[in-house]
Amino acid sequence: MKELQKRELNEKPYRILDITIATLALIISAPILLLIMIAVKCTDWKAPVFFKQKRVGQDGKVFEMYKFRSMVVDAEKQKADLLAQNEVEGHMFKMKDDPRITKVGKLLRKTSLDEFPQLLNVLQGHMSVVGPRPPLLEEVAEYTAYDKMRLAVKPGCTGLWQVSGRNKLSFQEMVELDLKYIRNRSIKFNLIILMKTWRELTGKGSGI
Repeated sequence: MKELQKRELNEKPYRILDITIATLALIISAPILLLIMIAVKCTDWKAPVFFKQKRVGQDGKVFEMYKFRSMVVDAEKQKADLLAQNEVEGHMFKMKDDPRITKVGKLLRKTSLDEFPQLLNVLQGHMSVVGPRPPLLEEVAEYTAYDKMRLAVKPGCTGLWQVSGRNKLSFQEMVELDLKYIRNRSIKFNLIILMKTWRELTGKGSGI
């Protein structure tokens, strides 16, 4: 019980940082987010603006992650036919010229604006502003015990992997970066990653 209380106490500064950043970011970006919602809706008036997907969070807990819809409505069904074209090694699926992505979606993904709704997940407590990438259920099903160590903390909207090469890295390299982050996790380290993320988003970095 003492260890649990200590863990919860240590998490308080991170939770305060998460709520503060997520709230400010949503307030400041509200006009842009409204325009994005209109643009996404114009791609298909009958389709939802937000894309919800089950992801695995801290300690293996499943939650629904939010994104702006950047793909066609039946994207999940089409994925099976594209698995052979996966461009990332390991238990992830990434495809540079994914035919399921809409024209608006391409712009959103290039600027990472499609991921802004994840700030709602942060406010709900499912995610942190900084942390490992939240994996899919089928990805975790293939994890080794070593890979599952990356689930020790809340997944993040951004993280060490995202500012260290992202799609250019293999799955195992991502795992190593996540474990490096977890071992060295601190408020200062989080702020450094956030600054690097900002540089990437504003085009001053090497490309997120």
